[in-house]
Amino acid sequence: MKFGVVVFPGSNCDQDIIHVCQEVMQCETRVLWHKDTSLQDLTTEDCIMIPGGFSYGDYLRCGAIARFSPIMEKVIEHANNGGYVWGICNGFQILCESHLLPGALLMNDHQRFICQNQYIVPTTGNSAITRGLEPGKALNVPIAHGEGRYYASEEVLNELKQNDQILFKYCDADGNITAAANPNGSIENIAGICNKGRNVFGMMPHPERSAEEVLGNTDGRRLFESLLQLVNA
Repeated sequence: MKFGVVVFPGSNCDQDIIHVCQEVMQCETRVLWHKDTSLQDLTTEDCIMIPGGFSYGDYLRCGAIARFSPIMEKVIEHANNGGYVWGICNGFQILCESHLLPGALLMNDHQRFICQNQYIVPTTGNSAITRGLEPGKALNVPIAHGEGRYYASEEVLNELKQNDQILFKYCDADGNITAAANPNGSIENIAGICNKGRNVFGMMPHPERSAEEVLGNTDGRRLFESLLQLVNA
């Protein structure tokens, strides 16, 4: 598997993801500029990463301008053809704005930017990035966002549950999903979801920031390992 990392004006986690994909996971990695009109040599067997940051300065609405970048036409096409797309933080917001994922990310309920280590728990093993994780075991993965409160209508939320599309929920160190463990007011503690086709993933936490021994935490690397184990099986 190869990775493609999309870079927008204002992206600030692109180099982190490039480093993890290329140096830590030892995968060929392509850098895709927002004005590009092709995915280079990437195919539906590969994964497009949409990193965190502040694409276009978040001046209109998080992800709203990035959604109309030329490269996104190819990303949407890639997803619709069954290729993997994984959005992290601002990338999650962009995927929702692009309608590749349902719902929206709103301002945190306390109206403040939050940056901290945060426990999340996988709520399904039925996805490429969670299949290799231990059910119910909390992972310590950093968060850093001001608009990370996931919201969906009751109808959409019911569909997410029925289709087993909720990937992660915020929890405490023991894996308990409680209101006190919810850092931003996300509906039902939701931290990450996938699409019905199970090839598009979005999450607010940053697994690339917890993927190396030098950082003292490798919980995030498990998600990358899970994806690669499935593809390389």
